[in-house]
Amino acid sequence: MSKYLLKLYVTGSSARTNVAIANLRRICEQDLAGQYQMEIIDVLEFPQMAEDDRILATPTLIKTLPLPFRRVIGDLSDKEKVLLGLEVQPLPATPGKAGEQA
Repeated sequence: MSKYLLKLYVTGSSARTNVAIANLRRICEQDLAGQYQMEIIDVLEFPQMAEDDRILATPTLIKTLPLPFRRVIGDLSDKEKVLLGLEVQPLPATPGKAGEQA
């Protein structure tokens, strides 16, 4: 399975920034099951990176891999819209896992 490469651009340490980071971590843990690499970039600390990626508003999430390149703007509170916007396919539930003994 290919790994998702995600970059979240934020501005400083605001409440909106913290909500976006928490939402992204939750989405990744629930739907990408370790198949992701996440980078959080503060545009105040790294303005050139923000300019290179044409960031006009924060928070902005960018999926660079797998292609196609996608971006979602906002605090990422609507998981379904985030997954749809990034064209991320959530991992299917594995039948028989619940209650199964090793």
